[in-house]
Amino acid sequence: MNANTQPTSRQKSIANWLLVCCALVFAMVILGGVTRLTGSGLSMAEWRPIMGAIPPLSDAEWQRVFEIYKETPEFQRVNPDFDVDDFKGIFWLEYLHRLLGRLLGLAFSLPLLYFVVRKHISLRELPWYLMMLALGGAQGLIGKFMVASGQVDAPHVSQYKLAAHLGAAFLVFGLMLWRALSLLNPQPDGPRHPWFARTAWLTGLVSVTVLSGAFVAGLRAGKIYNTFPMMGDHWLPPGLFALEPLWRNFFDNTTTVQFDHRVLAITTFLLIVVYWFRARRAELPVRAKRSANALLHTTALQVVLGISTLLLSVPVWLATTHQAVAMLLFAVAIYQLHSLRRG
Repeated sequence: MNANTQPTSRQKSIANWLLVCCALVFAMVILGGVTRLTGSGLSMAEWRPIMGAIPPLSDAEWQRVFEIYKETPEFQRVNPDFDVDDFKGIFWLEYLHRLLGRLLGLAFSLPLLYFVVRKHISLRELPWYLMMLALGGAQGLIGKFMVASGQVDAPHVSQYKLAAHLGAAFLVFGLMLWRALSLLNPQPDGPRHPWFARTAWLTGLVSVTVLSGAFVAGLRAGKIYNTFPMMGDHWLPPGLFALEPLWRNFFDNTTTVQFDHRVLAITTFLLIVVYWFRARRAELPVRAKRSANALLHTTALQVVLGISTLLLSVPVWLATTHQAVAMLLFAVAIYQLHSLRRG
């Protein structure tokens, strides 16, 4: 990096703040996965953005909250034998998940206000940060509607809302990471690197694969075929297009959703292998060559985790690790793309 492209102290401060927020989003995604996999996500039937930060502090308050939970489909169909102590076991995970969301909101909005008041962030740059703030708020609101979808008729959330909730988290994470990298690696304006477009397509494919995994999670489709590479005794399982109209199979049919995720994951892995081989021989920046190696290794790890999660019938610890590495893979892809933003 040339001397005239070194980040200033203000740029470093803002970048570090954004990276801390990225870490909090990462933690939110991991904790959200644990909450979902342990069946804790529907335990808090109330939505109180302010007062909900305070957990029940007395036996009477615990009983009041438990009585509300007893009206939900999850209690009536899944946990009818629960008492208050059992309820506490699933309540705390969801409480911590929501508390972390509140902390993330404060960790973003308060420093943002400080940087704006101190004029470390210019009015020209401010819309980008306000967009991140708005997307973060929207992500939380989607979470509210997602939880509500599992408290009406059936004790599970809508896979559409789950995919939107996770997708919004990845979008906010990606925007913050991109901005932080731009601040830490300032470059003069210029043409894109020739490899930027193909890397952007690859990053998009990683994102689509992640979202397809959200539909697998929402439909619990990971539990229907626990063999690999075949699905049961079939390469093309029966009932692949059983629903009408045809498009519904890609979002509502558990067989099709698992099949799609397998195909997307394998396709993504093979294309990244090809990308890596070509990147070794191409004239790329040093950062890009190093991150191409990281991209290959992270993808290989994710494939191993995905297959293992499937074969072991989705254990909580392994499925959570699979979700965490999905975000790590997305971060590496963003880093690779960013390293090629200028030729």
